[in-house]
Amino acid sequence: MLDPIILFFLLGLISGLLRSELRLPRSIYELLSILLLLAIGLKGGVELAKQPFLELLPQMVAVVLMGFVLPLIAYPMLLHLGRFKRVDAASIAAHYGSVSVGTFAVAVSYLAARNIFFEPYMPVFVVLLEMPAILVGIMLAKGISKDTQWGMVAHEVLLGKGIVLLAGGLIIGWVVGPEGIVSIKPLFIDLFKGVLALFLLEMGIITAGQMGSLRSYGLFLIGFGIVAPVIFGLLGALLGFFFGLSEGGITIMAVLAASASYIAVPAAMRLSVPEANPSLSLTASLGITFPFNILFGVPLYHMYAQYLLSMA
Repeated sequence: MLDPIILFFLLGLISGLLRSELRLPRSIYELLSILLLLAIGLKGGVELAKQPFLELLPQMVAVVLMGFVLPLIAYPMLLHLGRFKRVDAASIAAHYGSVSVGTFAVAVSYLAARNIFFEPYMPVFVVLLEMPAILVGIMLAKGISKDTQWGMVAHEVLLGKGIVLLAGGLIIGWVVGPEGIVSIKPLFIDLFKGVLALFLLEMGIITAGQMGSLRSYGLFLIGFGIVAPVIFGLLGALLGFFFGLSEGGITIMAVLAASASYIAVPAAMRLSVPEANPSLSLTASLGITFPFNILFGVPLYHMYAQYLLSMA
């Protein structure tokens, strides 16, 4: 049975392709984004309060390293096979080294619907994966030079809305713990799936708006937007398996590696690499990879986890 949140996404996508007047007010979309980011952060923080920090440290370091490595794999593919300009290849690579909060939320809902356990501190990894790829993307585009305004870059990376809300929610959840969150649970926890459904409705509409760009950039971008997450998802699953994560944990790790940013990285790239063409990155990450992951990717990454555990 198809998850209703996927049907909300398809409703938005079809409405957008048919040029319907359906569109959520921008203020509502912003509110849904804020609620979603805070909810993910809060849930992760509550669970982080139960975990010994030093035991998580090796996994946290490995996730950060993954955030550096993935764009370094994507960059030569885009530069040499796709023949993109250096700045465009670097920008797209940065998007694919980072993470999609929306895809993560869908994966959480997918596992919850099937009663599959996953390590509840996974939102910590979402926060960690937002930053390394941006730094790699900037260095690939510009090299390391005196002209790079690292102060502005650091401000954009560390104080962007997505990071502030995720990290802020994480800290609040960690400080107050399971008891302290009870009073706000109805809004941030109980309504999570409903908020996600409305968020995906709007994301479907936005995705439809990116489809027209596919005519301009050809089959390579379509192929990369599908093949890259399949490969990166396998690498993430292998990392999760190496650390002995559960079936759900391996699935989530694969999802984190396979997803592509469409919020934090575009904002940082616009500031630091303004000469890069943002429509290329958004067409790939939002127009191709996001719907692929929502419709087919998450079940595929779950299959990765099942196969790896069956081979153990």
